[in-house]
Amino acid sequence: MAPRSAKIGQRAGGLAVADASQTRIMIADDHPLVRGALREAVSGLVDGIQIVEAGTFDEVSDMLGKGADIDLVLLDLTMPGVQGFSGLMYLRAQHPGTPVVIVSGNEDRGVIRRCIEFGASGFIPKSVDVDTMRGAIRSVLDGGAWTPSDVDLSTPADRETSDLVKRLATLTPQQVRVLMMLSEGLLNKQIAYELGVSEATVKAHVSAILQKLGVESRTQAVIAASKIAAGQPVPLGFE
Repeated sequence: MAPRSAKIGQRAGGLAVADASQTRIMIADDHPLVRGALREAVSGLVDGIQIVEAGTFDEVSDMLGKGADIDLVLLDLTMPGVQGFSGLMYLRAQHPGTPVVIVSGNEDRGVIRRCIEFGASGFIPKSVDVDTMRGAIRSVLDGGAWTPSDVDLSTPADRETSDLVKRLATLTPQQVRVLMMLSEGLLNKQIAYELGVSEATVKAHVSAILQKLGVESRTQAVIAASKIAAGQPVPLGFE
């Protein structure tokens, strides 16, 4: 992918926008009507901008895994195949050079904070008007970040939650996938089948997840991840 500076042009009035001939945006949402609305909003940024769509997280992963040159992913938090922040965590671990902006109907301020803590370049509520959405996307394409103006990111999270967020961020992409499947209640042999690896490999991933999260059982790992997804404080080492 070319450096970000090479993809930015100038519009009259000094507003920096992406060069349409080189900018590709992925819209990832399982609702066709929402994808259509986002496509209409994004298409108005500049003439000829390239847009690709994904209706499941597997489609997102497959396209990026095959080397699709994507400059920005607009990601819904509740797509099929992901729970909570797992999709965001996976993309940031697997494709750290691709900015991800969450576009969600969930406007809880705690959720917005978590998205930024997990590496999102922005959070756009689906309720904002088209002009606001376009301005937010332009800001991110120009190398910045964007959240609603009334979201206070200056106050630190509680120590336990902040620590667990950092621990979750250390998981490898495959470990994130395993944790996602654990959260769905899958057994090791089922996870092994889905990922095309041996059961011993899955067990090794589970052991690494427990060590990184500082918990003693897979149940504790799942509970901790689910509480983080709900924006709840999580004491480490709980029974």
